[in-house]
Amino acid sequence: MKHILFIVTSTNVTGTGKHAAGYEFSEVADPYFEFTSKGYTVDFASILGGTPPFVGYDKAQKLSKTFKESNGFKRLNYSHKLSDVDIDAYDAIFFPGGLGPMTDMVSNPLVKKTIKEVYESGRVIGAVCHGPVALLNVILSNGKNLLEGKKINSFTEAEENLDRHVIGDVIPFMLDAELMKQGALFSNTKPFDPFVVTDMNLVTGQNPASASKVALEMIRII
Repeated sequence: MKHILFIVTSTNVTGTGKHAAGYEFSEVADPYFEFTSKGYTVDFASILGGTPPFVGYDKAQKLSKTFKESNGFKRLNYSHKLSDVDIDAYDAIFFPGGLGPMTDMVSNPLVKKTIKEVYESGRVIGAVCHGPVALLNVILSNGKNLLEGKKINSFTEAEENLDRHVIGDVIPFMLDAELMKQGALFSNTKPFDPFVVTDMNLVTGQNPASASKVALEMIRII
């Protein structure tokens, strides 16, 4: 049996406008069912532990509604504190998006250490939408930035603009620009179309529509 750790945000507000933030609900629900339907065990951790905040729940989305009524959602609401997790117990880690990670995943030392250890061990790291923000500022044992020369994608400036996410008021920076600044080879498709990029053991997806495909690609590599 393979074990996947979802690492989610603990941040519930974003920007100077104090907008609601958290993990994007479908970006947990959709991958959760891809993994569990293949017999994988999914555990949940967050920066602070306990009940992580979420946004974007839509009961009209069948998988989201099913997840909200599931034991998986109950366990998510008792998420492990990341500092209490033995990361060696997991075959892969996954970072869902939402605006919360844009605050608490950018420079958190434990998040950086966790990613470094998982990456250098050859295990799989997945992230979707704003989740790839966790990959920023990760310095490997050879002194290089993890993102240098890596094929990566994430939520794009075009999508931020369509969602009216203004720098400062809603988001602290444009994620795609910051990933490229740190050496990522960024690619993307049209706004809100599914798109996934793989570079060895790194899998990144552009937006909520890409979340299931990130999980399926992680499963293929594992």
